[in-house]
Formats: sequence, structure tokens, C-alpha cells
Amino acid sequence: MNDYDKFFTVAETILTHPKFIEQRQFHHHTSTLFEHAVHVAYVSYRVSKKLKMDEKTIVRGALLHDFFLYDWHIEGKRIRKRGFKKHGFTHAKTAYENAMKHFDLNAIEKDIILKHMFPLNVKPPRYKESWLVNLVDSYVTFKEYFKKHPTSLYRYIETRIEAQKKS
Repeated sequence: MNDYDKFFTVAETILTHPKFIEQRQFHHHTSTLFEHAVHVAYVSYRVSKKLKMDEKTIVRGALLHDFFLYDWHIEGKRIRKRGFKKHGFTHAKTAYENAMKHFDLNAIEKDIILKHMFPLNVKPPRYKESWLVNLVDSYVTFKEYFKKHPTSLYRYIETRIEAQKKS
């Protein structure tokens, strides 16, 4: 059994759940929520194996860390208009509430979901597994913004430079 097969075996109940699959329709960074969650979960899985940590708990928490089920680019604007905090401060709680509706979670999985946005969420992660997913999420987000489409940043800068020259 190769690494992808092992990962899928650990993640299957969540990956195949209809509500989780719905995340394919929501844009997130430079991918979809589904792709982002899978990427974070897979990198977390690989690291957890090397560190001899609880792979199943880490994969499940990582898959559900952004289980907020909306396009934050659209819904985030609505939330701000109603006077609430920005998406970065609120989505962990929404993801947690959605995950609780559809899955049985252990204490570490709950902590992973609720604390993955530390330090934006004030309470730090309680478990080493939560810290791992927090760090991997940041790493993957960075990769999604800069590594997947590295020329987009350069194009943006060149466009801004050209606009400055014309004005």
C-alpha cells in the first residue's frame, strides 16, 4: 500500500462525506476549500508519521479545520457589513460547529479545528497535534499563494510598476 492509499484509508470517512465534498464549490486562496483541506491534511499526515504522532486524529482535525462551508470572499463581506469580525477571526468556530454536526470528534480534533488560526484566535493550541496542524496550515497557505502560481506575483508587481510610470 503506497502513502496515498494509507492517507486515504485514514481520511476516507471524511473525504467521502457529502458535506465535505461540498467544499469543492468554495474558492479558497488559489484552490478550493476541498483541495486546501486535503493538502493540509496530507502534509500533516506525512509529518505526523515521521514524528510518531496520532496520524488519524491529525488527519481528521486537519481535514475539518476549514469546514465552514461558504465562500469567505463573498460571505466575509456580508459578515463585516453586519458588524462582525473578519473571517480570519470567526471561521474556526464556524468550522467547529459544522464539524460537530456531521462527525464525532475527540478532544484533540476539536482543539485542532478551534485553534488552527492562532494567534488570530487568542487561545493557543493545547496539544502538539494542534500545533502541528496550525504550522502546516500556514505553510500550505504560503505555498498556495506563492508556489502554485509564482508568476502571478511578478505579473502583479510589473502591472503596478507600469501603472505608476503612466501616472
